[in-house]
Amino acid sequence: MQKYVINGGKPLFGEIEISGAKNAAVAIIPAALLVDGVCRIENVPQISDVTLILRILEELGADVRLLNKNTVQIDSRHITSCHVPDELSRKMRASYYLIGALLGRFGQAVVSMPGGCDLGTRPIDLHVKSFEKLGARVDVVSGYVHATAPKTGLHGATIYMDQASVGATMNTMMAAARSTGLTIIENAAKEPHIVDLANFLNSMGADIMGAGTDVIRIRGVGQLHGGAYSIIPDQIEAGTYMAAVTATGGDVLIKNVIPKHLDCISAKLVEMGAKVEEIGDCVRISRSGPLKRVNVKTMPYPGFPTDMQPQISACLTIAEGTSVVTEGIWENRYRYVAEFRRMGAQIQVDGKIAVIEGVSKLSGAPLMACDLRAGAAMVIAGLAAEGTTDIGCIHYIERGYENLVEKLRGVGADICLVEDEDEEAQHKIEAV
Repeated sequence: MQKYVINGGKPLFGEIEISGAKNAAVAIIPAALLVDGVCRIENVPQISDVTLILRILEELGADVRLLNKNTVQIDSRHITSCHVPDELSRKMRASYYLIGALLGRFGQAVVSMPGGCDLGTRPIDLHVKSFEKLGARVDVVSGYVHATAPKTGLHGATIYMDQASVGATMNTMMAAARSTGLTIIENAAKEPHIVDLANFLNSMGADIMGAGTDVIRIRGVGQLHGGAYSIIPDQIEAGTYMAAVTATGGDVLIKNVIPKHLDCISAKLVEMGAKVEEIGDCVRISRSGPLKRVNVKTMPYPGFPTDMQPQISACLTIAEGTSVVTEGIWENRYRYVAEFRRMGAQIQVDGKIAVIEGVSKLSGAPLMACDLRAGAAMVIAGLAAEGTTDIGCIHYIERGYENLVEKLRGVGADICLVEDEDEEAQHKIEAV
């Protein structure tokens, strides 16, 4: 077991290169199962969730080859199984995308209920309802989702999403891509990674229109061909480093981004006192003055993303005045609050609302990451704090951030990766 050790209080200066988007990669890689040919996917982030989903494809019989550290070649023409191994699928939430991909290509899928970070109740009822609308039979038996298409295959349908669910929208797109007829998704989610998935499928021969709007039209095709595609930059990774600079002060050029995807994040950081400048496919962020209070409410895109809520809350712990954060997506996003309080933060939580009273400084403390984005927020808090902060359970963080330590060290952060003897001992005790 390893942990991060951070000596905080240092402003950040330099450049950071953003990797491919985690939330796009974990859908696009399963979508390669729909393709009758060889896919080359570029700008793939080196994160544990990607490693896991590639292992799953190999277990199903796909030929997976790493051409370089960020490019993977996938040949799914000789899939031997539609049963996803339980021990792998339980480790990540995005394993549910395998249901739509396998169902759309092979007419059947057996996948255990997804795992990943514990952010509260996250049912897949919208996914199931969509598959059933397309003609599939879906049963949940002993923790497994069994989905089967009729002998005639899936057919087009008009599907209204009760909520603008990102996962259900993407899963429905995959299942419908090779169905018969026209599928219309109403009240579809509009996040950038949904557009990226549609662009990937279209580059392989799919017929999808309207991704990025609340109505998506998918005209099913009989076959998808191979090709090459490059994943978009990671909006949340970029936002996390922007929040880090806002918390610590400094001046950093964030490279390889789509600035439009960052508008909702940039606006709040500017309101807090940061300066953001767009330069082509880069943004330059700096802060030298005091941090100001703001109110934040997470919403579906193009609103402020729930995946950035813990990170901006880390900044607000040292902002002047009282800030109010309202979580509009997940009910269990505030599990990091107890860890922030160990550092001297003053935060009160009532349901989905957190009231943050800014303090003059945070103090380093031993912390434990409790999920992916909360872990990233603890890194930000540690960078801004006085003294030393240890962060354990970093496997959560490595699910979504490529080379986090190296990238932060490159802009002057005092952070290192060390063996965590205490965590290893605790795991041995739990095993007994």
